[in-house]
Amino acid sequence: MAASSIQDLLPHDFGYVILTFVYSYVVIMYLGVKVGRARKKYGIKYPQMYSDKENVFNCIQRAHQNTLELYPAWLMFQLIAGLAFPLCASVLGAVWVTSRVSYAHGYYTGDPEKRLRGGYGYIGLFGVVLLSLAAGLQLLNVI
Repeated sequence: MAASSIQDLLPHDFGYVILTFVYSYVVIMYLGVKVGRARKKYGIKYPQMYSDKENVFNCIQRAHQNTLELYPAWLMFQLIAGLAFPLCASVLGAVWVTSRVSYAHGYYTGDPEKRLRGGYGYIGLFGVVLLSLAAGLQLLNVI
């Protein structure tokens, strides 16, 4: 029996999904660096998560924390959607990842309402959830 290659195991366009995962990692690291720099700027020592005095620091920290809270679910749905619908999932994933930058930069202003600038990311998030649902229903021969 011949050894299978990765091309035999994954959909043809799954490379785009992988690139979306790499893009997401870069954004997560970027947001983390911003928190680290804000810690230095505002004198917030580890392990303190938030400040009693520096609201802007709290907003920077929260932008990163909220992204990390959503990230595991997004990764799971992105993977499932990407296995079934790689191109569509990649576009939706890129929308969600890009929205996290918009969300963060809105939050960085110190006005939490401006985080809503990244609200378009729900298109990407709910999109991969729906594609995952469709993939499950296809596997069950429901659709």
